[in-house]
Amino acid sequence: AKHDLLAEVCYAAKEEGASITRYHGEHQGTNKDSASQLCTVLARSFADIGDIIRGKDLFLGNDEEKKKEDLENKLKEIFAKIHSDVISTSGRNGQKSADAQKRYNDESGNYFQLREDWWTANRETVWKAITCNAGSGKYFRATCDSGDGRGPSQAQNQCRCKDENGKKTGKGNGNVNIVPTYFDYVPQYLR
Repeated sequence: AKHDLLAEVCYAAKEEGASITRYHGEHQGTNKDSASQLCTVLARSFADIGDIIRGKDLFLGNDEEKKKEDLENKLKEIFAKIHSDVISTSGRNGQKSADAQKRYNDESGNYFQLREDWWTANRETVWKAITCNAGSGKYFRATCDSGDGRGPSQAQNQCRCKDENGKKTGKGNGNVNIVPTYFDYVPQYLR
């Protein structure tokens, strides 16, 4: 079965990021008390997307509740298909399938572990999508591993980290990550 989840999430993130980028300056001008930098606002929205994917969104109690419920049910349906594919894939002597069945055993149908693993595997791509219109956006603090042993550096362009050679990077050397935020791992009520 073909899954378009990543493409759909990235498209939504790209549109969300474009909207935030477009209206950020206007919002800053009319809301002097809320001086969040563009990258911080994008990071919070990115974290919300992660919560939705992982089934941890706390968005409750208003007219949009039905839409949230519909989205959650659609995600469960998509992850049920992914789950079926993952546990039926056989490696050497069926070991991969047995390991996957053990790891992703979820009788509730929520597939929380699978959803968590999907997010971990794809968060970098989603971050690229949400920040693609960020221009020269800089993250508010030094969170990038510069690889020079002198401590973290600041994300300078499109709210993204660079590698030790100054190139934009994904993961490399096991410690460089293009995503300069961990807001997606902070509980929603604390952000």
